[in-house]
Amino acid sequence: MQNLLHNLNPEQLAAVTLPAQSALILAGAGSGKTRVLTTRIAWLIQTAQVSPAGVLAVTFTNKAAKEMMSRLSAMLPINTRGMWIGTFHGICNRLLRAHYRDAGLPQTFQILDSADQLAAIKRLLKALNVDDEKYPPRNLMYFINGAKDQGLRAHEVEANDDYNRRFVQLYEAYDNQCQREGVVDFAELLLRTYELMSRNQPLREHYQARFRHILVDEFQDTNNLQYNWLKLMAGEHNAVFAVGDDDQSIYAFRGANVGNMVAFEREFRVQNLIKLEQNYRSHGHILDTANTLIANNSKRLGKNLRTDAGHGEPVRIYEASSDIQEAQWIIEQSKSLIGEGALRSEIAILYRSNAQSRVIEHALFTAGIPYRVYGGQRFFERAEIKHAIAYLQLMDNPHNDSAFLRVVNFPTRGIGARSIEQLQDAARQYGISLYAAVPYVAGKAGSSLGSFVKLVEGMRFETQNLPLQEMVKVMLDMSGLIPHYQTEKEGADRIENLEQLVSAAMLFVNEEGFGIDTPAFLGPKAQEVAGTPLPNGDELIDADAPLVTVMSPLSAFLSHASLEAGDNQAQAGQDALQLMTVHSAKGLEFDAVFITGLEEGLFPHENSAQEQGGLEEERRLMYVAITRAKKRLYMSFSQTRMLHGQTRYNMKSRFFDELPEAALKWLSPKVQHQWFGNKKSAWDDAPEVGANNIAQSFARKDVGWRIGETVSHQKFGEGVIVNIEGGGTNSRAHINFGKHGMKLLDLNIAKLERVAG
Repeated sequence: MQNLLHNLNPEQLAAVTLPAQSALILAGAGSGKTRVLTTRIAWLIQTAQVSPAGVLAVTFTNKAAKEMMSRLSAMLPINTRGMWIGTFHGICNRLLRAHYRDAGLPQTFQILDSADQLAAIKRLLKALNVDDEKYPPRNLMYFINGAKDQGLRAHEVEANDDYNRRFVQLYEAYDNQCQREGVVDFAELLLRTYELMSRNQPLREHYQARFRHILVDEFQDTNNLQYNWLKLMAGEHNAVFAVGDDDQSIYAFRGANVGNMVAFEREFRVQNLIKLEQNYRSHGHILDTANTLIANNSKRLGKNLRTDAGHGEPVRIYEASSDIQEAQWIIEQSKSLIGEGALRSEIAILYRSNAQSRVIEHALFTAGIPYRVYGGQRFFERAEIKHAIAYLQLMDNPHNDSAFLRVVNFPTRGIGARSIEQLQDAARQYGISLYAAVPYVAGKAGSSLGSFVKLVEGMRFETQNLPLQEMVKVMLDMSGLIPHYQTEKEGADRIENLEQLVSAAMLFVNEEGFGIDTPAFLGPKAQEVAGTPLPNGDELIDADAPLVTVMSPLSAFLSHASLEAGDNQAQAGQDALQLMTVHSAKGLEFDAVFITGLEEGLFPHENSAQEQGGLEEERRLMYVAITRAKKRLYMSFSQTRMLHGQTRYNMKSRFFDELPEAALKWLSPKVQHQWFGNKKSAWDDAPEVGANNIAQSFARKDVGWRIGETVSHQKFGEGVIVNIEGGGTNSRAHINFGKHGMKLLDLNIAKLERVAG
């Protein structure tokens, strides 16, 4: 037994050897929670307090469950295969398989994954002749899963309008269809088990008697149904060992309820609350940064991470003039780390939203550095981007059959598999492309296909004289891609990616020297290049000639997109930089971490201001990002960022004002702004303007504005100029607009008016 408990710190030892009562273990990042969980199970078994069959351990991922079983096998001479250690869904599946009759299921019931569930919903809508544009299948899926996660059947869902009442009816019809077919979705696994245990007292008492010790990992990520399921399994007397970190609760959008931890402490009358604060991952400056930041959250149980590893390197902060410069700085710092011996796989680049990866990916591609997008797809491989590229390919070359097939019925326009078969038959018969074969298809199919051809021709006509970035904007609108994703519950990220395609196009024409106003389609004369005539009349093109002399901007951009999607892809096992969203980074750790795009509206995200508790969740997300770093932590923000094809001027994130100065190292001049105090007026809300600044402002006659001057803006209203940068055509001003916050505006573009004082 002594050997089992050796090398545990005092808090870990206290948690592992707790008496058989419900306990809440606040496990900070890098504090060894998996070790505590597995050692707790091993200790209970070794001290004969429970048999291996009497343990119920619930995790949130299969990976975590396998890790726990692997460690247990190494600790004790037991067979872990029969133990009840698994995810909520895995354990519920096991229960339903054992009691399928009582659960009202066939013995061979099948489980629908997300794709299968969506396909089943589409079949249902088609069978009921429901308009899938008015009631999008994906939205119905979110509605059904959301209701089930709350523990609600169709008849229990409140519907306050006709639209929602129709969703409720479809939910009931979907449940009936699943029952007929003998299938269950993931949310149904949990709900069906909860209902089974609720109504079947003998069965409930059997499992309550069996599982005297219930252990739960990542407790902060439980939703309402999962928490109620745990209460049901625990009954009045069983001990629940709940391990979690309320400071890392970042899945509210998935239904996770961080309040479950407080409710658990109250409802289970927890006498043992243990805080695991000894961190075995990060150096001191990184932990000081995390601790100081998260202390600004009011609704937390509270803990303070510490380490014996020393202060380590300071947290480096970089202010870039643009997102392109920010990406270049990341490349330079990464190369420096690799030169010092760091593995690429130990370097992570984190961002708040997927769309931010575009500029970073481009910089890595240009630098020839292999990278891997963790938990997601590279920019040009994302489905919505591939759809958009397919439309652009058809505008450039209508006879591209692959592009044609990808979007002929996306967004849906009533062109089914039978219509495509008729078209393919006609194309084969006449030896022509699908696009050219459309006139040979008769009837309704021919009419629908003809409408699609008219759409493509219309896009070509509308964009014939437009530059590439404007062409992309028109395509996104006319194709229906943006409106399509607006109907999806989680379509915002896809729309953001599509809008970043405009920025990608603008960056491309600039880098390749086409000129920002060059039409995307070039006429024959514009495409002429100097070359040597060949006998067959073709020309020998200079292989070293720049793209601007060989291809149109559109053709060149499409080639670039294909090359970037296919090149630089890290092979399995290859050492590569890791790119990911902060959400995807949870549970991971790296020697060096870059947190990018730390600007107001981006991180914290602008949506957080509209959501209750939104800012606190954003701060928890930042806390997670910081605590991924072991040795080096870098943070960066940009004065300007290209979003949706437009340059935006940014303020640095408010989170910088919540970090400990002693732990930071600013790699660029730091403007001493106090932008988020509780002040009374726009002027009081502004940073202090010293006498030297005021004196300098009077000398700035070249820009025509003064620090301290009150101005009016059409969108933001009245504000006060608190700082002026640059001069002449490059002059910009930090202006505090009170409730609209601080804005950095180009004084040569912004239409400002003086307010008489």
